[in-house]
Amino acid sequence: MTLLLVAHGSRDPRHARTVERLRAAIAARRPGLRVAVGFLDFCAPSVPRVLERLAAEGAGEVVALPLLLTRAFHAKTDIPAVLRGCAARLPGLTVRQAAVLGPSPLLTAALERRLYEAGVRPGDRRSTGVVLASAGSSDPEAIAVIAEIAREWRHTGWCAVRPAFASASSPSTREAVAALRADGVRQVAVAPYVLAPGRLPDRIAAGAEGADVLGDVLGAAPEVVTLVLRRYDEAAAGRTTSVAPALSA
Repeated sequence: MTLLLVAHGSRDPRHARTVERLRAAIAARRPGLRVAVGFLDFCAPSVPRVLERLAAEGAGEVVALPLLLTRAFHAKTDIPAVLRGCAARLPGLTVRQAAVLGPSPLLTAALERRLYEAGVRPGDRRSTGVVLASAGSSDPEAIAVIAEIAREWRHTGWCAVRPAFASASSPSTREAVAALRADGVRQVAVAPYVLAPGRLPDRIAAGAEGADVLGDVLGAAPEVVTLVLRRYDEAAAGRTTSVAPALSA
């Protein structure tokens, strides 16, 4: 079986480089597992092109895993449509869509890793307010998930955790930072809830100018690698809760 990482894609070359580092880290963690990458837009190779190549090379089964942190439009509509179209054109190839990565305590752990790497000390938790800054979505389910992650993360010892969005929803990162300042929070840290650099992560960074600490994107954090392999194993075993758990010709 082959693992196909389905990435969004970006005109920013840092995006593809970060996804490739994640692919390499997953392959290194699971020797013998073939790990490929396909992009929905902007970058090459596209998802259909990768699946065509895998079919030509005799791959029988593929787990397509969306590199997405919430279950919004791409996971519900875009990716299943692409995979169904490919499976219909490629006899003999079975494509199974894995669940999206989030929410997961492993992602929260990766967020904290990035904050500590950026300078927050474990002893600073009770005096630090965190802005959980996501790309944003017009999907109410995705927005609600971000808000719930912020609520749950707040109970792990941080002074406060506020959600923020780079697009489609409010508050913005800048507004969330200002709100924490207005509440008298001593230190404000921005935690980008994104996997790779691009236009919206840059917007998050711009909105973090008033914060004390800005964490890096999640990228190939060890917790992300663990989570990807967990989602792969769930899908390979038929335990995925994806919108389209099995797509075959």
